[in-house]
Amino acid sequence: MPEAASGTPPMLDIRDLSVAYGGLHALQGVSLSLMPGQFITVVGPNGAGKTTLFKAICGVVPTAGGSVAWQGTPLLARRAAERAHLGIAHVPEGRQVFRTLTVHENLEMGAYPRAGREKWAHTLDRIHTLFPILAERATQLAGTLSGGEQQMVAIGRGLACAPRLLMLDEPSMGLAPAVAETIFDRIAQIHKEDGLAILLVEQRVAEALELSDYGYVLETGRVVLKGPYQTLLADDSVRRSYLGITEQ
Repeated sequence: MPEAASGTPPMLDIRDLSVAYGGLHALQGVSLSLMPGQFITVVGPNGAGKTTLFKAICGVVPTAGGSVAWQGTPLLARRAAERAHLGIAHVPEGRQVFRTLTVHENLEMGAYPRAGREKWAHTLDRIHTLFPILAERATQLAGTLSGGEQQMVAIGRGLACAPRLLMLDEPSMGLAPAVAETIFDRIAQIHKEDGLAILLVEQRVAEALELSDYGYVLETGRVVLKGPYQTLLADDSVRRSYLGITEQ
């Protein structure tokens, strides 16, 4: 697992995490660590357990074993509603904007943690800098936006809580390639300019790994490969299974 040279403890430290649904093991002994300001990508096929991993971190699903520590403090005993207040923001798969609320109201909903309320004016300005269209559409109902614009709202809502960790689940899902590229550019910008730690789940493997410092490959609920993005992109199994490249 990646560790800072200075011996800084991980911001997020997952050890041997297991999650089961009705006797089926969605996660089996998954370990992952993320340092402050680090960008980690988790890739794998559908049903590999990627979304379940995010749900376990957020407290939405019960765990069957293992541990999760946030800044050295056990996280699993915390209620799901408390975890956003610790600085963990989750941008869920499928965007899940509040369709009958305006764009501005959606962003305000993300600012309910104390840090979000205290930094709201600054954060809103930052969101509008990243996504100017959201300032233009501030009074428009979120449900009337395009898919790409809704994804911008979802990311903005995550940023509104002034997090230390931004978890993004399939942000390119259902988007045209050009729109997905814009979303990836903004994610890279957030990481580079704001120093925000990012945990990304994504099926556009090449683009996702190139953005990140370190990656994990999940298959059938287990970590089968991990390493810096150059190592993963050079791995024959990753190239064959996820990039469609067959060695000649």
